[in-house]
Amino acid sequence: MDAQAAVDGIRALGGRCVVTFLGFSDAGYEDEAKAREVLLAELKTLDPRHTIVCSGATTEGIGMVYPLALREGFRTVGIVSSRARAEGVRFSRDCECVFVVDDDTWGGKQANEHLSSTSQAMVNASDVMIAIGGGAIARDELEEGRSNGKLVRFYKADMNHARAKANAIKDGRPVPCSFCGDAQTLFQDASRE
Repeated sequence: MDAQAAVDGIRALGGRCVVTFLGFSDAGYEDEAKAREVLLAELKTLDPRHTIVCSGATTEGIGMVYPLALREGFRTVGIVSSRARAEGVRFSRDCECVFVVDDDTWGGKQANEHLSSTSQAMVNASDVMIAIGGGAIARDELEEGRSNGKLVRFYKADMNHARAKANAIKDGRPVPCSFCGDAQTLFQDASRE
């Protein structure tokens, strides 16, 4: 489906506020318990009768929001690139409705400086965007969301250090010195931690 079809599909679920959670996915979290604590605290501020929880549909990293949200009574949806299906990525069983966007990238800004169709769907579907850390794709989506007047909140978090080191070695890249992720560059003065 295209980006607009995904947005229309989510909006068709009812006149609810769509709160999208962004962050690290396959990179995971160094302090998973702290990320879970932040997610639970944010969910407690929302009314499940009037809110849909959205994220990237997968189980890893920020995908931990799905079982937490479902347990609290929220409707859950996910927006993900068709690349995930092509590569056999597991979707969270707690994500009630997955919208797969035709996209040969994982998301983020493209060479033409426009968002990929998956990222554009993520931004357009969102009323509120809450990030716990995040890489380049989350950074690009948050930046676009802010410039479009979306309510954006950010919490500092490190990606999983061991996994980041192992991935860098496997990909032939230098081992990272920083694990905070690219999204934090937008929020250098972020007071939330």
